[in-house]
Amino acid sequence: MNTLPRMLSYLANYAYFFGSLRLLHCITVRTLGATATALSIGFVVGPWLIRRFRALKLGHGYIDKRTGVLGATCFDKKHTPTMGGLIIFIAMFFGTVLWAEPNIWVFVALFVYTTLTIPGLRDDYLKVIRKNNDGIKLWEKVAWQTLATFVALGSLLWHPLSAERVRELWVSFFKTAVIEHMPWWLLLVLIYLWVVGFSNAINLTDGLDGLAVGCTITVTLAFGIMAYAAGNLKIADYLFISYVPGAGELTVLCGALTGACMAFLWFNSYPAEVFMGDTGSLALGGLIGVIAFMIHQPIALLIVGGVFVLELLSVVLQVGYFKYTRYRIGTGVRLLLMAPLHHHFQKRGWPETKVVLRFWLLSLAFALAGLSIFKLR
Repeated sequence: MNTLPRMLSYLANYAYFFGSLRLLHCITVRTLGATATALSIGFVVGPWLIRRFRALKLGHGYIDKRTGVLGATCFDKKHTPTMGGLIIFIAMFFGTVLWAEPNIWVFVALFVYTTLTIPGLRDDYLKVIRKNNDGIKLWEKVAWQTLATFVALGSLLWHPLSAERVRELWVSFFKTAVIEHMPWWLLLVLIYLWVVGFSNAINLTDGLDGLAVGCTITVTLAFGIMAYAAGNLKIADYLFISYVPGAGELTVLCGALTGACMAFLWFNSYPAEVFMGDTGSLALGGLIGVIAFMIHQPIALLIVGGVFVLELLSVVLQVGYFKYTRYRIGTGVRLLLMAPLHHHFQKRGWPETKVVLRFWLLSLAFALAGLSIFKLR
């Protein structure tokens, strides 16, 4: 991995010609550069892709099940193009490649993100072009998620920089690793649950204009800070968290992702010009899930990503309780007016913009709570 070209960070080797180039050794400088680059690319690519989507009628006559009748009633969303996740993907990918020094952590993150973008793109294609409301088969989605997890874990266990570190299990509130050397099968199960779980959680959250991407920004900012701390020996020792050599480059990736999501939010804010679709939501969840494990903060993700967890739990509890009551009393009873959770509040009469804004505030509160546990050890 270290033999790969470093793109813009490589210019730091020529600081003897121009002293300011030495700043490219600094992760914070490159993070800001990645954020600005991804933001700029998103603003340039976004309008062009949206025009192409409209020309191809990539939203014509299709109503997303997550928006459903509520979406069609509140705003004519059936003509809004989808596949907007491509805007995030293009901006984030190039922002990361240009500014991050390539290592195993960055490689695995980009691989998982790219691999999970493919089934999301195919799912959106089947829904809006082929008019197949069911999208891809469940087994196909699981197969892609399994492939992403297996290759990611295999790469981490193979590479000398990550082979031992990735086997450690750290739990918030503890100063040392709870398990110092996890067997590969336990590690596989845990990573798979986080990748698949958050992939589906963000997918469920993506039902209102700006909701999922706005919450993703707060989560990404928090994990950018965590990745920086994990990759810095002095900070990691001071906070009693795991030191992961090279993980600081994930801060640059998180910066690029933040810029890409900010650009997308510009077009996705109410009333949305484009939807993220499964192209974006499936991949974003998997990416955040694998980053959490690579920097040894899987439990922190349950707190920082609290909105996503609540959305997922609302669906699980709604379906589970309905089936349980139907079995016990013969009639299914719903816990919520509608699931996922954001639709429950819409049913209670909250305007869409109020639901989104309050969920953003809740996501920010969860992110701050997740960061605060750094000192509670």
